[in-house]
Amino acid sequence: MSSKYLLREYYELCSGGVCQDLLTEEEKIQVKNGATFLSGVMQRCDEQNGNGRVYPGPILQREAKNYMKVVKENRACGELDHPEDSVVNLKNASHMVTSIWWEGKDLMGKIKVLSTPAGKILESLIKDGVMLGISSRGLGSVSEQQGKTLVEDDFQLICFDIVSEPSTQGAYMMMNESKQKQVWSKADRINRLLNDIIGEK
Repeated sequence: MSSKYLLREYYELCSGGVCQDLLTEEEKIQVKNGATFLSGVMQRCDEQNGNGRVYPGPILQREAKNYMKVVKENRACGELDHPEDSVVNLKNASHMVTSIWWEGKDLMGKIKVLSTPAGKILESLIKDGVMLGISSRGLGSVSEQQGKTLVEDDFQLICFDIVSEPSTQGAYMMMNESKQKQVWSKADRINRLLNDIIGEK
């Protein structure tokens, strides 16, 4: 089996503007009280990205399904910038993913900027019009097939970070105005095993 590496992918965020109103009524109230939400493409399957990698649909769909459970438990935090680490450091958390869903090959998502020190920096960058990217962080191995670098079945999605360097053209996130071993929790490991046993991809 191939060695596992920290795999990081980048997607662009757009500063300002609204693609569509994706906020719930509760979130609209939070925005009125000063909260900031962003939405857009988080990842894409079956297409070669700017890093030269392809994430096969079944693998990314499986990992998105596992990640949805983390999202529902309000544990889907990410960091500002991309650390060389496979663990999310909460002291550096800048945002939390509040929902993800599929639109064709695109894994879409919505994130809330946190009121942490890193979140305050992120909020300032957004308000000052800095172009930012969303980036997935995961652990897995890759193989070369027909001139493409394919992400293997052992891939594990860790989180989504905010970065400055995008790699996928046309993957924008808009502001809504209205090599290390990953330490998985016991619940996460059980959920993954159950998904594998019942064959959910």
